[in-house]
Amino acid sequence: MAVIVVVAMDRTPLFHLSVPCEVLGADRSDMGLPRHDVRVARVGRGPVRSSSGVTLQAPYGLEALDDAEVVIVPWWGRLEDEQLPARLLTGLRRAHARGARIVGLCGGAFALAEAGLLDGRRATTHWRYAEELAARYPQVRVDPRVLYVDEGDVLTSAGTAAAIDLCLHLLRSLSGAEVANAVARRMVVPPHRAGGQAQYVDVPVPDVRADDGLASAMRWALEHLDRPLGVEELAEQAVMSRRTFTRQFRRRTGTSAHQWLLQQRTILAQRLLETTDLPVELVAGRSGFGSAVTLRTHFQRTLGTSPRDYRATFSRAAHPEPERIAAV
Repeated sequence: MAVIVVVAMDRTPLFHLSVPCEVLGADRSDMGLPRHDVRVARVGRGPVRSSSGVTLQAPYGLEALDDAEVVIVPWWGRLEDEQLPARLLTGLRRAHARGARIVGLCGGAFALAEAGLLDGRRATTHWRYAEELAARYPQVRVDPRVLYVDEGDVLTSAGTAAAIDLCLHLLRSLSGAEVANAVARRMVVPPHRAGGQAQYVDVPVPDVRADDGLASAMRWALEHLDRPLGVEELAEQAVMSRRTFTRQFRRRTGTSAHQWLLQQRTILAQRLLETTDLPVELVAGRSGFGSAVTLRTHFQRTLGTSPRDYRATFSRAAHPEPERIAAV
């Protein structure tokens, strides 16, 4: 059995804390499956208060890191006025130096970065915090598209449910694919999810004033995404020269007109896949991608999945409302 230490800090969400315990340490001897020695270690003295206010008694202290083969940091609140305890950072560095694998789940990636374990490495975190991670730790190569990253001795995952994906991956490396697949079936989750977290990112429409030419051009474009649009057409709708329009668009939205159009076409294609049963070819046409081949290529490049798999995950048809039983 591998000794796995899960670090419990105040305000850690119960879900993040429980995932490694459930995936890696639950007793499934009734299925003939092995279990690992999972130990929950508190950072400070006394009980740990979770983000939901539940108080937990962790049986170990940070000295447990000295015997761990795997150390998992589920979460760090990343509060600007709060620093990670020096004892934890030292413990993470010492465990890593002697060969332990260090894992950061979601915001736990910030703890690994603070300890310097992600310098020059590829890593991920929840898509909402990816820009912050990259800004605070420029030595880290942040990839916000994936569900998890395995760099061998350091591993990181995206938000919330991606902790399950990474813990199953870790179990696969410790006990083999057969055990990981059996545990996934027992938990009623897929042993491996297709695509990355890019398909879950909520991309807002840029905030622009409603009474100017730029806003008018953007509204017009959203109504004609099925047409082959370019900067010239948008500039004409805005009653601007191409040069002025291009400069104003980037200044006001933070991106180029071309990238914005691609973004809006992608959003439209996603909505059509979610809410209709239109063939992929028609979805491609209505969203302005022209052909199913182009749509598939773009989805794979930007969302890390295919239109078919995206529909299977998010469409209403794939997940119908449960039947309502009338009261007698």
